[in-house]
This record gives sequence, C-alpha cells and structure tokens, in this order.
Amino acid sequence: MARYEKTDITIVRDKGQVVIPKPTGDKLGIKPKTNLLVYSYEDAVIMKKLKLPDAEKRIEEMYRSIDRRIARYGEPGEEVVLWPILPF
Repeated sequence: MARYEKTDITIVRDKGQVVIPKPTGDKLGIKPKTNLLVYSYEDAVIMKKLKLPDAEKRIEEMYRSIDRRIARYGEPGEEVVLWPILPF
C-alpha cells in the first residue's frame, strides 16, 4: 500500500528547466549533473534517475556479444545490421 509523502510544487523556467525540490533531491540522491530519464504519460511528466554505470556495463556486454557473433559467423551484411532499426 502506498504511504503518504509530502508533496512540493515547482515551476518550469523560461528555458524549460525544472527545479527539483531539495528534500526530494536529497531523498533520491539527485545532485547536479545527475542524469534523469524523462517521459510523459497522459498529463504527467515522469523522471527516473539513471544509473549510467549500469548502462555502460550493458553496452560493453552488447559489444562483447557482437564480437563473439562476428568471430563465429563473420561480418554481418547490411540487412542484418539494419533489420532491428527499420521499424523506427
């Protein structure tokens, strides 16, 4: 069950910047230069703190997987490279 937490109000500045209230930033460990994923859902803006070391680790794992595949099957053709991104 969700528990009640105090809410704060902030404003959007001229350049589209949003100030995260200090108690919220402190609680979540958000400091200057923290990367946040921002997306919208209906009438809400949702921010999620990103853990870049995790992302960097996943990218390194992806490259190692690609290297193993190339070692086993050879260089992929253009159609193989473009296939995952064509829907976008």
